[in-house]
Amino acid sequence: MKGIFTTTLLLTLISFSGFTQNAIATQGTSDPNAKKILDGVTAKFKSYQSVKADFALQIEDASGKIQGTKNGTAYMKGNQYKVELADQQIFCNAQKIWTYDKAANEVQISKFDPSGESFTPQKIFTNFYEKDFLYKLNGEKKEGGKVLQEIELTPTDKNKAFFKVLVFVDKATKNITSTKLFEKNGNRYIYKITRFVPNEKIDNGFFVFNTAKYPGIEVIDLQ
Repeated sequence: MKGIFTTTLLLTLISFSGFTQNAIATQGTSDPNAKKILDGVTAKFKSYQSVKADFALQIEDASGKIQGTKNGTAYMKGNQYKVELADQQIFCNAQKIWTYDKAANEVQISKFDPSGESFTPQKIFTNFYEKDFLYKLNGEKKEGGKVLQEIELTPTDKNKAFFKVLVFVDKATKNITSTKLFEKNGNRYIYKITRFVPNEKIDNGFFVFNTAKYPGIEVIDLQ
């Protein structure tokens, strides 16, 4: 199963960030109450200097059976980010992206695309919803002492592999606590933020991969 969870994690995140090009605005048919909540999430996230977020990705099949869970941590500062997984690390200093495979001791280097095509974990917490999605507020529920607002998003492009995404927002903090993506084949991907730490001091050098720290590493430059 090596690589399955990593690939799935990236695909899940890209599901939220990859709809920013060639889109048709659809806010007119979306729920204004849901938009107000999502706009609040974006504004709150953008007010932070930096963010550290521990997360868990859980995969379920059509019968609800858990196929596995992958845990990780994402660090974000401006357009810079670092994602730490058990078998992989991804660094981005807003100029280059380094994807390090621990088992293979291999790093791939690619160019960061500031136009919006590149995956960034920041897009999970910002205005990914504004294009190519219809959205509505399903209501509120209490969970673990928190009041969560459930927002349902559906892609306007019906050719996508998924047909629905649920986003849960902490009403008090305006932070996203989890998302649940539903694929047409019945699989579901639950992405939960298990710990959220804003404004932690992070030096810019933290987002740069230093090959000197990895003796014998294979470097694949795709720039």
